[in-house]
Amino acid sequence: MPKMKTNRSAEKRFSKTGTGKLKRNKAYKQHILTKKSTKRKRNLRQSAMTDETNVKNMKKILPYI
Repeated sequence: MPKMKTNRSAEKRFSKTGTGKLKRNKAYKQHILTKKSTKRKRNLRQSAMTDETNVKNMKKILPYI
């Protein structure tokens, strides 16, 4: 059986925490920032955990993380 390949784009976007959860960055922080409030942009800076419904698929494309 050959080695499984890691999805390279997913590897750059997700990281594993010490407890084994997947950490991700929030979306909507790249452009069109003038109409967004300072509070909203500040909250988008913080990372979030991947939702439990997506974890099964994420483990498939990130076998070695």
